[in-house]
Amino acid sequence: MLGAAQPDSCDDQEIGSFIMDVTSIPHRISLPVGNTPIVQLDLNVNGVERLLGLKLEAYNPCGSLKDRVAQGLIDEVADQVHREVGIIESTSGNLGVAMAAICNQRGINFNAVVDPHASPLLIERMRRLGSVVTIIDEPDPSGGYLMNRLQYVRGQLAARPGLVWTNQYESDENPKAHSLSTAPELLRQVSGSTTVFVPVSTGGTLAGFSRFAEAKNLAWRLIGVDVAGSAALGATAGPRVLSGIGASRPSYFLNLDKVESVYVHAAEAISACMWLADCAGVDVGGSSGATVAAALRVLRSDPQLCDLVCICPDGADRYLTTIYQLDWREAHGVTSVQVAKGIELLNVRYIA
Repeated sequence: MLGAAQPDSCDDQEIGSFIMDVTSIPHRISLPVGNTPIVQLDLNVNGVERLLGLKLEAYNPCGSLKDRVAQGLIDEVADQVHREVGIIESTSGNLGVAMAAICNQRGINFNAVVDPHASPLLIERMRRLGSVVTIIDEPDPSGGYLMNRLQYVRGQLAARPGLVWTNQYESDENPKAHSLSTAPELLRQVSGSTTVFVPVSTGGTLAGFSRFAEAKNLAWRLIGVDVAGSAALGATAGPRVLSGIGASRPSYFLNLDKVESVYVHAAEAISACMWLADCAGVDVGGSSGATVAAALRVLRSDPQLCDLVCICPDGADRYLTTIYQLDWREAHGVTSVQVAKGIELLNVRYIA
């Protein structure tokens, strides 16, 4: 699947060593969640060899990190659910697909509330799995859509007795999925003193990693990655173009005074996606690109840092009509940058 990198011909390579076909989801949902691999990049940064691991959550059955959260959210409310009325959740796409697949299996009606940033491919996937998808296209005062999505959810709860909200934004099942699954799994794959870059939206993933690291007294340095315009880690909310990372309000799960954070711009995130695809043959989504862009920036600034891991929530498959399209980037004012300029990719290795 992954061969040796060819740095001198990066610009001529095509995207495509790993793009999961979302239409294959019905054949995959019975597979176990987790045990996702790491692809390790050997880099030369300013004359120093570094290791950058990418934990590829796209290898989960429904194609994303949110597979780990979906079942816990649904199980937590199972005794409250009326199958015909069903469950409602606000989602940027990935969680919606995973929940739609589980609800489809269990015969539960699922209502997904999304916004215009959601991938059209994921919206179609949810609908094909029998879900009702509502697109909230009116921006909230911050320029995002989350607050209006949540307002719609609350309105539906008031209007439809028996409808249950799983509430990924405040349910403890969100961070628990990562403290019990993702973080322990990573510990089995890497050395003890690792710097882990974690993209943030609800903050559940970073909170779960923090719980696990504290409980195990691990020498992990955890860095939250957010995007300009997001309030998830306490900055001022504003317009954003990437889906799956960032939020219009601070995370419920995190003590923001204790979070080490790096902010990136959409152009940096997309540049990192293109660099990984062209040079390493690894195809990731926008939140993964943001996380890699943050890691590359920190590598440049800290010559003592040698062993990093990026949590990569999903693959490129769901962004082929958005960030991987030049027309989309131009329409959203995303300018071209070279986030990996001066960094040499020496080798690519797969770690199960």
